[in-house]
Amino acid sequence: MHTQHLRLPWHLAALLVITTFLAGCGINNIPTYDEQVKSAWSQVENQYQRRADLIPNLVETVKGFARQEQETLTAVVEARARATSIQISADDLNDPAKMRAFEQAQGQLTGALSRLMAVSERYPELKSNQNFLALQSQLEGTENRIAVARRDYIAAVEQYNTEIRTFPGRLWHSVMYSDMPIRENFEATTDNAEQAPAVEFE
Repeated sequence: MHTQHLRLPWHLAALLVITTFLAGCGINNIPTYDEQVKSAWSQVENQYQRRADLIPNLVETVKGFARQEQETLTAVVEARARATSIQISADDLNDPAKMRAFEQAQGQLTGALSRLMAVSERYPELKSNQNFLALQSQLEGTENRIAVARRDYIAAVEQYNTEIRTFPGRLWHSVMYSDMPIRENFEATTDNAEQAPAVEFE
């Protein structure tokens, strides 16, 4: 009986040492970094959605002063429809084709918005309209948020992928997390992945 009492603390101490050792070796890094990737991607989607939400009001405002620019207005509406139709879930983050399609659609929307802003320069009354100025300011702010969200996502993916490819993360990946794939990054689909697409405002 006395021996059993002595063994219990020893077993607990051994378990504590093993747990501490494993934690210190980064056994939880891969799932932790994976969650950070998913969280960062959510912010990317949130900011792109924020931009999409501004567009209907922006188009209607421009239409009120520049109805003859129908081709440009239609291009923005259609580009928005394509961009919002592509949804990337956490499971799609390692799919290059889906990421590329998402990037291309968002890039097309950026280009259409740039053309719309260029058109607005021809209409002094539009440029001085308070609603248009407010929307323009919100759009500029959103582009900045997109840039930050993309940068944070790229950093999160790099951290996660590096952990899987280097020791000891590579060991833990092969032993415990082999079902967790390398994540796709913006850098794999665009030439300037570190920079968000910018809408040019005059």
